[in-house]
Amino acid sequence: MSKVSYKRHLAKTFTWRAVGTLDTILLSWLITGNPLTGLKIGFSEVITKLILYYVHERVWFKINVRESRKRHIIKTISWRIIGTLDTVMLSWLISGNPLTGLKIGVLEVITKMLLYYLHERTWYKINFGLSERTRKANG
Repeated sequence: MSKVSYKRHLAKTFTWRAVGTLDTILLSWLITGNPLTGLKIGFSEVITKLILYYVHERVWFKINVRESRKRHIIKTISWRIIGTLDTVMLSWLISGNPLTGLKIGVLEVITKMLLYYLHERTWYKINFGLSERTRKANG
């Protein structure tokens, strides 16, 4: 594995976390009616999600699924399972209400799967962190 792939995965990790955190803050605020609770939930998962997402990227780097749309759909589903479980647990802990955590998690399944798929498709078109051979194959 090249150092370049690590840079790409780190960049994807941070761009996704920005999108994901904004989505979590807005959903948490809408469900709880409290913007401060939305901020607490959104920012609490920044560290856990950065770590989980980076590990997820590294695992998928080693998985041999070539067809891009199929790969992006499967990858979207696998990440959403991990991300939703993390959000539900953190939302429950912060709000003190398991139903609130579940509501946020269920809504996130819809919004985040769409956002994640679009994020993957965008990064598929970006050459940052790809080797010359890979760029020519994707170009």
